[in-house]
Amino acid sequence: MTTCSTSLPDATALGKRPSRLRLDLPDLVWALAATHFVSRAGGVAQSFLVLYLTQEQQLAPTTAGAVVAAVGAGGIGSQMLGGWLGDRIGRRHTMLVGFLGTAVTLIALGSADTVPAIWAAALGVGLMADLFRPVGSAVVADLHPRQRVRAFGLLFWAANLGFSVATVTAGVLAQHGYGLLFWINATAAIIAALIVWRRIPETRPPTPKQTRRALLPVLLRDRPMIAMVLLYVAYFTLFLQTFATLPLVMTADGHGPATYGAVLALNGILIVVGQPLAVRLLAGRDPSAVLAVSMLMVGAGAGLTALVENGAGYAGSVLVWTLGQIGIAVMFGATFADLAPADLRGRYMGVASATWSVGAVFGPLVGTVLLDHAGREALGAVCAITGVALFAGQQALGPALRRRTAAQADGQP
Repeated sequence: MTTCSTSLPDATALGKRPSRLRLDLPDLVWALAATHFVSRAGGVAQSFLVLYLTQEQQLAPTTAGAVVAAVGAGGIGSQMLGGWLGDRIGRRHTMLVGFLGTAVTLIALGSADTVPAIWAAALGVGLMADLFRPVGSAVVADLHPRQRVRAFGLLFWAANLGFSVATVTAGVLAQHGYGLLFWINATAAIIAALIVWRRIPETRPPTPKQTRRALLPVLLRDRPMIAMVLLYVAYFTLFLQTFATLPLVMTADGHGPATYGAVLALNGILIVVGQPLAVRLLAGRDPSAVLAVSMLMVGAGAGLTALVENGAGYAGSVLVWTLGQIGIAVMFGATFADLAPADLRGRYMGVASATWSVGAVFGPLVGTVLLDHAGREALGAVCAITGVALFAGQQALGPALRRRTAAQADGQP
């Protein structure tokens, strides 16, 4: 297995003078964070896609749901395609394809006026919009291991700051017409592409064509990686209850959309304020321990929805699962990066990113079935028990992850 330590790029290897460090992170990480912020802050169209389809395009709710599902299906493929392209044509070129492709498909979606054209454009948006995520993670994975936790933390923080901006501005912009949202979203994607073009160099380690390996044979022999993938599909299925079933539970308690919006805003505020502090507190700690405790907190926070009924109670549950969410975000990317062979980093990070997309499919399905057939108490209990099970699974995996990290650091195959 190719090790991380033999192919980490530095400024000289990238053909540039050593870049000035800010907070011990190179300039390319700050540029990458800027693309995350811009793309999320400008991502206003998808937030109102259902309303656009049902109100302006006059589609039935079930048809609109199928269109949104097409975006999600494209997103699963996007994670895998992005990782594969990142290892084949390079990180920089893949990000450019993703952002420019997103702009084109968004304009096509906003211009389509037949159901087949809308569905095809939606699939294209899903396929393009997430290409940059696994590649951006691969760029960070190409850095020195000591920088990865801070770099991944910065990307998560920038993306959530952008999401906070989008949630505030999207409703205001929608009053001037849904078509404007698609053009703003497309413009943001183009700006992100310009940042990549001007500020982000290629970081892919050089790999002779004859030594390139296929992903699947390596992945199937990598038991720690397979275990991590299964754990995080289950985790994201759990975590996404906060967006799939929480609004339904709050509505049943008599809370309107404004209260749910305030809950989401609290989540964003906690992340923007708490993420930088969490990076400082958690850097250097055992990743498996941090991830395990974070999963437990997410399960506990989601489980609290079975016990609370008022706004203050929901705010308390949000505080608990948001703290867990932050802990996962700080360690998630760096842990998968430590598992990835240098020549397969893009594809490994694509598989890691796909766990979110798969969880986004399973989460609403599992959660709504439980809520509808067993009730909120059963849903809350399952969430809490799942958090405990994930805690135990991540702790059990800890020794294998520590051995892999030590072997990578020692340059062992």
